[in-house]
Amino acid sequence: MIFFTGLSGSGKSTIANALEQMLFEKGFNTYVLDGDNIRRGINKNLSFSPEDRSENIRRIAEIGKLFVDAGILVLAAFVAPYSKDRTYIKETVGKENYVEVFVNTSLVVCEERDVKGLYKKARLGEIKNLTGISAPYEAPENPDVIVNEKNTVEEAASIIFATIKEKLILENNE
Repeated sequence: MIFFTGLSGSGKSTIANALEQMLFEKGFNTYVLDGDNIRRGINKNLSFSPEDRSENIRRIAEIGKLFVDAGILVLAAFVAPYSKDRTYIKETVGKENYVEVFVNTSLVVCEERDVKGLYKKARLGEIKNLTGISAPYEAPENPDVIVNEKNTVEEAASIIFATIKEKLILENNE
């Protein structure tokens, strides 16, 4: 499992999708889990309270473990604001199967991007518990990879691939 964490709008899903394409082209079976496909389905009953955020992550860890057990490379892109929850995921899928990617994009840039209008709504008081505004984000202390807003999507995907390729068995011996 390659786990992408960072603020909403940091580029987690965009980078995960670019990396998935690279891996697919090299013959890997992959699947991207992100807030959109998880919160629309299995976790649609959860709010953004601290307790529900932790339950969201617990379910993601269990789903990710099933994919990993099936030999599928999981690219999971979630805010996951609490370090204890990211530790839980690592323990659930196994540290040998886990790579943490911190998409370290500043709040200013995330607010400029704000494709979903979440930050605007949070600033107006229409959304409560938005990470970075009215809820905390505990940045990873020792992520395996850090990318930021200075990296293009392609650069970020390449940086991550360079880190994970040693863990992967490439059929074409690249």
